[in-house]
Amino acid sequence: MITPYLHDWVFAHAAATPDAPAVASRTARLSYRELADRTRALAARLLADGVRPGERVLVSLPNTPAAVVASLAIQLIGATPVEVSRELGPEVLGAILGSLQIRLMFVAARDVPKWEQILGARTNGVVWVVRPAAREEAAEGHGTRSLGEDGRVESTGNVAPERPPFELPPPGTVDRSSAAVVLLTSGSTGIPHAVAQTYGNIDANTRSIVSYLGLTRADRALLTMPLSYCYGRSVLQTHLFVGGSVYFDDRFAFPSVVLNAMATEECTGFPGVPLTFELLRRQVDVASLRFPHLRYVTQAGGPMSPDTIEWVRAAFRPAPLYVMYGQTEATARLSYLPPERATDKAGSIGVAIPGVELRIADENGVELPPGEVGHLVARGDNVTAGYLDDSEATDEILHDGWLWTGDLALRDEDGFFFIRGRIKDILKVGGHRVSPGEIEQVIARHPAVAEAAVAGLPDDLSGEVPVAFVVLRGEAAASEAELREFCQAQLPLYAVPVRWVFVETLGRGATGKLQRGDLVARHLDGGGASGRVRG
Repeated sequence: MITPYLHDWVFAHAAATPDAPAVASRTARLSYRELADRTRALAARLLADGVRPGERVLVSLPNTPAAVVASLAIQLIGATPVEVSRELGPEVLGAILGSLQIRLMFVAARDVPKWEQILGARTNGVVWVVRPAAREEAAEGHGTRSLGEDGRVESTGNVAPERPPFELPPPGTVDRSSAAVVLLTSGSTGIPHAVAQTYGNIDANTRSIVSYLGLTRADRALLTMPLSYCYGRSVLQTHLFVGGSVYFDDRFAFPSVVLNAMATEECTGFPGVPLTFELLRRQVDVASLRFPHLRYVTQAGGPMSPDTIEWVRAAFRPAPLYVMYGQTEATARLSYLPPERATDKAGSIGVAIPGVELRIADENGVELPPGEVGHLVARGDNVTAGYLDDSEATDEILHDGWLWTGDLALRDEDGFFFIRGRIKDILKVGGHRVSPGEIEQVIARHPAVAEAAVAGLPDDLSGEVPVAFVVLRGEAAASEAELREFCQAQLPLYAVPVRWVFVETLGRGATGKLQRGDLVARHLDGGGASGRVRG
């Protein structure tokens, strides 16, 4: 396919294999023909609502076919979907609406009370409410529309036409630099940065992922991650590109149910974050289940403990595990570890994906030789042009065409990369730079430890000292003295945690990333007498 339009990919498959499955959930299933038709029908209604090219439209929906239809329809008329997590609070959501000048949005019926609170006296916008299939009533109230979970425009007295009254852009004529979607990523002020991913960004990253995973129209992924998360969204995009399909399942609170669905739905791919596999390891006897169609497993979203990596490889064998690395600013993916190098390159994030160049650089951007730790920087067509309406933050991450990922890493003699910590997380202990991630990896090697997190506490003598939060494995037992001795054998003395806290669970966000500051606030009264905390 020449065009980088996502909807063109769908339309091409609708013409070639109209009855092939495209997207599905527990409540709705759409073939490519149905997905294309409903995208066109909704696009016509959006035009009737006055949506125009370049406008930003908020999408805050659970993973259903309706969420896919909404995003594609917005893109079809040249507008830009702003994908927003349903877990964000009213204050942050209100700030997003104001800063991005959003007047039209798609929200879930169950979230309407929250959005009414956020919108307040605003009356000039249009709200599309996605309702469960069992509720067929028309939308009520000025400025409100209804969309079924299957993506069908529900009657509001002005039925949308089956075919839109406008001409589609010819294939290959899209401006690759225009924003296809806006995703949010964490910002230092508490208000997320808005990352604009262009059609060119998505096209480049999608083709690369398809290449190294070997995806075809026979592939079907089980997706538990939200589409507002770049990893989840890339899974959808890669499968729509090849004419494959995606099954959405939001029941990961019951992981055995999800795994049974993976088998029943004949899924060939299973993507997850570290938390996904930690929950499976603790709660499910995977050995008792069978996945005859599973072809591969992928993991990204942060480092996973070595023990858990080995467990995943054994639990889902013969399906190989692809350990991957990336970020929202890179449209999802920057590197992957080829499964055949899993043993000799254990702990590595692998090599650059096709079309991406990775380097280790010093503070001035000069490339460092193998073995030296420095800044991990990336270049490629998948790298964003920057944050929307925030040139200062953009200048912090983009320099001379290179994306500064914020990670410290090294490259070995064979060209494989190893993360050594986040720059913002690095502790300064008595003049030494200490990576919490490196300490966490050592602690996690202890047979009694399921997970570990390390943060920094203020110290009058050393400036900062590391403190460890540890989750023990099942009925296993380990004392503070035992863990300290274990670390002393593998780490410099200054990197050994001076305080150990045993907890039932680590504080992680919706995508499985560690929330070190939250751990300190919950368990150490905000980080000691001063209330200050690093990490």
